Amino acid sequence: MVEFLKVHGAGNDFLLFADPGPSRDWRAEAPRLCARRTGVGADGLVLSTLVDKDPSPVLEVICINADGSLATMCGNALRCVAWAAAGAHGFTSMSLVMAGVRHEATVQDGHVWVTAEAGEVAPGRVEARWQDVRLRFDAVHTGTEHVVALVDDVDAVDVEGLGALVRRHPELAPVGTNVNFVHPVDPHAVRIRTYERGVEAETLSCGSGAVAAAVVASHHGVVAPGPVTVHNRAGTPLTVSHNPQRPGSYWVGGPVALSFRGELELP
Repeated sequence: MVEFLKVHGAGNDFLLFADPGPSRDWRAEAPRLCARRTGVGADGLVLSTLVDKDPSPVLEVICINADGSLATMCGNALRCVAWAAAGAHGFTSMSLVMAGVRHEATVQDGHVWVTAEAGEVAPGRVEARWQDVRLRFDAVHTGTEHVVALVDDVDAVDVEGLGALVRRHPELAPVGTNVNFVHPVDPHAVRIRTYERGVEAETLSCGSGAVAAAVVASHHGVVAPGPVTVHNRAGTPLTVSHNPQRPGSYWVGGPVALSFRGELELP
């Protein structure tokens, strides 16, 4: 029997296995366990291993998408790992290493913050038409591939249909991309809906997508300098702010919650 946590970061939910023990083919297990109707149900499966405590905590993190593919960056998965490590070990700050990239994390007052890197915005990277809608998407890499379209109303967009189309756009082959639709709410806030690669569906929240949204919105001047509140479908917004210690680096933070604890009998 293997213990796990079902935990979500602002609605983005994961099966979290801390110090999971003997090696298993977790990529093969992920689609079965993450299936909404026949498994536990989650956007992804996360493994965290405490590899060092001195002089400061370091955890190795592996995030496997619901389809069994590996994620190179998942901001909400990192935030969930930091939250769990804080509860298990009392850590309030730590380093998290995912896909060879080191992220910093802090846990304070019920909110968890992690760092994310963002590259330059590539305006108009792709265009797509869905029914009567034609949109231009800017691209920005936030540890993983994202495109962002600024729209008048995210609720008027067919996220599943257009998201699936753009996710597999031939100009973005073979890797594909995560697809975000964003509209400004005020000078310090935007709303977002995200179609996630690897989940192959719209998710309630996306941490790296929130960073991409804030970066693209700032690039186009639709938000003012300073922290940006990113409202998602879960109703639990994330906040994105510059990391003053490093150019091109951001902090993304928000709530994390435990859904339940469980045990699984695995082969």
